[in-house]
Amino acid sequence: MSKKKVTGIGGIFFKCKEPQKIKDWYDKNLGLVTNEYGSLFEFRESDKPDQKAYLQWSPFEEKTTYFEPSEKQFMVNFRVENIEELVEELKENGVKVLDEIESYEYGKFVHILDPEGNKIELWEPIDQSFTDMYEGKTTK
Repeated sequence: MSKKKVTGIGGIFFKCKEPQKIKDWYDKNLGLVTNEYGSLFEFRESDKPDQKAYLQWSPFEEKTTYFEPSEKQFMVNFRVENIEELVEELKENGVKVLDEIESYEYGKFVHILDPEGNKIELWEPIDQSFTDMYEGKTTK
């Protein structure tokens, strides 16, 4: 049996001219509950329905360097398990790992490139920190 790698989408990030205007538009017209980063979507994982999990939707300033070295207008964040083991396996497979794993109160992150130069953010989440910070302030 193969071990899990990606467990879901963790975030969708895209460049735009006016991030605040975009957040306001999505709030007004599509009902997204927005914050300084965009909108935090709350969901339940199929194998852990009693636990809340999150996906971050974020418009970025079009001049952001966060997506570099990719020149694309978007970046996808994948939720993963066992990020340390996954990074070792990716390196063994010749995948370009852009940085070292960084840890925060809401999880561990690392960035890779796919064969077409799309930057991908891998995230081993600690969902409870979002529950603590944003209870009642999420898009459901």
